[in-house]
Amino acid sequence: MRKLDEKKEILYVIRTLDVLMSSGVGLEAALHTIGKGGYGIISSDFSSLMKKLSSGKSRGLEFEVKALMNKAESEGYRRLLNTMYTNLTQNTDLIETLRKQGKRMEEDRNESVNKYIEELGGVPETLLSIGMIGPIILAIVGLVPQILGDGAEAIIGSIDQGLINSIVNGGLMFTLIGMMLIGLKAHTKDPGL
Repeated sequence: MRKLDEKKEILYVIRTLDVLMSSGVGLEAALHTIGKGGYGIISSDFSSLMKKLSSGKSRGLEFEVKALMNKAESEGYRRLLNTMYTNLTQNTDLIETLRKQGKRMEEDRNESVNKYIEELGGVPETLLSIGMIGPIILAIVGLVPQILGDGAEAIIGSIDQGLINSIVNGGLMFTLIGMMLIGLKAHTKDPGL
């Protein structure tokens, strides 16, 4: 669950850090702003980081960021924390690196969305086919004894209406379960963005 939440929010966090720091806000103040909320688990991480720094019991921002790196589960979040750590220890250009990371993550996100759309290309048609044609065919099967009348016994033999009803109901249930499984397949392939 944590990994999914990190993946959902990391691009927005990177963009926010980029905007804040480009406008002259320092890294610590930017982390404090993100820690106030709106970015899920990342906000809670940054909030706890700022509380540790404010309490005076911390060894410094770089050590807290390093500790968060061990806690991070998604690759993007770990990469962001590594970039921040490198900036704190080696004084690199954080803003430019954030922009590059944001661009790369946006491209990755677009690729995963496009892949998801391609994989689901046939799902609406399949659901429509099963949902429309299945019940029509089953209704015709249920009406065969009434349509053929006495001739049905000559062709098929003795037909019990209860058996026909059971076949139709079973077929409708099978159709419904098939549609649910196709919907579940579509839902489980969701990239979570």
